[in-house]
Amino acid sequence: MKDGTAVLVRCASTDDPYATVEVRNPNGRDGLFTVKISFKDEHGSTIIDTADQVSVSAQDKATVRVPVASTGRVAEIDHCEVDPRATADR
Repeated sequence: MKDGTAVLVRCASTDDPYATVEVRNPNGRDGLFTVKISFKDEHGSTIIDTADQVSVSAQDKATVRVPVASTGRVAEIDHCEVDPRATADR
């Protein structure tokens, strides 16, 4: 299985404490992919590093909403960074 690609659609905010990520599967069969996200403050320092998995059909894309861990620091998030490689788990 080849790794997929991940693109940030929307970063987390106090109104919606989830980052939305679109994952594309380049393979000819369904796959499970891991997406890695860093939530950063206004200075670029990492507040939270997290990962989530999403199942994507063959040659398709899927959207996953990754929650901010319950740290009470959602208001400090200025931006999100997503690893552009979605690791193929199976």
